[in-house]
Amino acid sequence: MQPVAATTATPKGELHGIIRDERGQPLQGAVILASVLGSSSMFARSDRDGRFAFRSLPPGAYLVRAFLNGYVTSRGNVVQVTAGARQAWEISLNRAGEGDGEEEAPATAATTRVFLAGVGGTSIVPETTVPAEPHETTEVEWRLKQLKRPVLKDAYTVIERDAHPFESIVAARESASMSTRLFALFDTVNGQVNLLTTSSFSRPQDLFDATAGTPRPVAYGSVMVPLATGDWAIRGSMTEGDIASWILAGSSTRRRMPSHPSSHIYQVGLSYATQRYQGVNAEALAAMRDGSRNVGEISADDSWTLHPRLVLATGGRYASYDYLADRALLGGRFSIAYQVAPTDPLRLRLTASHRELAPGAEEFVAPSAGLWLPPELTFSPLSRAGVLRPEKVDVVELSGERPVGGGVVVAVRAFRQQVDDQLVTLFGSSLRSGPSLGHYRVASAGDFENYGWGFTVARHVSGSVEATLDYTMTDTQRRGFSTDARLLRLLAPDVLRRDENVHDLTASVNGRLAVTATRFVVVYKLNNAYAQGVTRRAEPGARFDVQLNQEIPFLDFTGARWEMLMGVRNLFRTDLFEGSVYDELLVVRPPKRITGGVTVRF
Repeated sequence: MQPVAATTATPKGELHGIIRDERGQPLQGAVILASVLGSSSMFARSDRDGRFAFRSLPPGAYLVRAFLNGYVTSRGNVVQVTAGARQAWEISLNRAGEGDGEEEAPATAATTRVFLAGVGGTSIVPETTVPAEPHETTEVEWRLKQLKRPVLKDAYTVIERDAHPFESIVAARESASMSTRLFALFDTVNGQVNLLTTSSFSRPQDLFDATAGTPRPVAYGSVMVPLATGDWAIRGSMTEGDIASWILAGSSTRRRMPSHPSSHIYQVGLSYATQRYQGVNAEALAAMRDGSRNVGEISADDSWTLHPRLVLATGGRYASYDYLADRALLGGRFSIAYQVAPTDPLRLRLTASHRELAPGAEEFVAPSAGLWLPPELTFSPLSRAGVLRPEKVDVVELSGERPVGGGVVVAVRAFRQQVDDQLVTLFGSSLRSGPSLGHYRVASAGDFENYGWGFTVARHVSGSVEATLDYTMTDTQRRGFSTDARLLRLLAPDVLRRDENVHDLTASVNGRLAVTATRFVVVYKLNNAYAQGVTRRAEPGARFDVQLNQEIPFLDFTGARWEMLMGVRNLFRTDLFEGSVYDELLVVRPPKRITGGVTVRF
């Protein structure tokens, strides 16, 4: 199921924030510059509460700086403005030393903190999108960013180009020398390095058991270069140990230009992942007959604004999995969105999509959001002679969404899914060996036809806090059993579903505590149809994902932002709102996965 929010198209974005002094007090009259290399700049002046805003910004990377007489000029930093999103930016200016005879102190002395938040959307951002400043997010933050942001009635003053005499000073500095321009180019490059450790556990005492889940080191790096017409990005992750694996992905995005608002925007991406197992699990060794598994994927997404109220979007994917009998998997999506009236923000959307999901694909495909880890688990077919078959899902959906005031967006949807070879994932179930947290079995539960409806409510609560609530009700109808039914009836009988009603409620909150410089994301998913593996009927249950990022302020002198990261989750799937309603529900006894380490952003 993919709700309306996942494909909403809005052509512009917003950047808003607040200017404070070193004591945290708001500063009035500061001039904020937002510019793109090779393009025009925009200026805004902070009001008496220190607030500023830029609206109707074309998507892309903007170099943002703040100026105020008597204060140290802020260091230039880059913020990525997404179509329909509302980015929040907080800048701290330190007072210049008295009696130094200079109007401004060196720009390197300021401190700047960044928080990306908002309810935004774009029609072409695919699962492998690489953000301008990669940041660890979970499914809910990705979901929030897919919803259309209503126009908030903020009384901020926006100063256009040539509307303030301060522009001439900035322009003179921008064009002072070629070296300055080259420095500004390198200053727009964003990057991130993660040094992490990840492990799995079923019970808290497993954290102290060396045989339960061996911690694995993970290294992650990413670089993004924003250009005048688009962005280039590359990221990769690797791990060593019993499972040696790595993933490398790159993308190129062309943004819509202000001079050609009707032109289309597109993104192309390429990823490659490999996994080699060197452990002692006999099932994993038998499943990897060639000693390794390799996966490659190519994707392309495109969006056309045919009319200010009419947007057409298409996308396609081709993937090759060398461990499948039929290695080639295809996917595609087509959608058309229409704004009902020029003065009414209500938008209707019709979407048709086809997806082919390989068993174990979550180990190899770059996630749309959340921590990006290399393949860290092994898997095998449930039966000895089992053949790994991909799940195929066809979805048709009609949806609509509308801001209703007060920072609230409401979306409703109705959908139909046809699923062939619904995937089942089993942890700790084996006919030949004991349970293993690092290995799972995959099987097919058969074919289904699902009809449902749902609604989503998203709200910008306050400051840097966003919340969303999603409810879905689905009527499922079985169309046929698979060849794995006999073994599944013995090991996990409750995955062999017949006709039933599935109710799902997913709540999520993400935000930033400015006082402690802590970012957090929390997802909590309630459902009445989680497979338990030991009963003959599904049971209600809950799954979660929690992540915290804590800035380390005493390392700011390095010119980069350092953070401590901690995350715990037992949600297995990365994309909660893609594919079949059963994808997460038929994951039996998933272990809790804990991740911790250090993040460096530059």
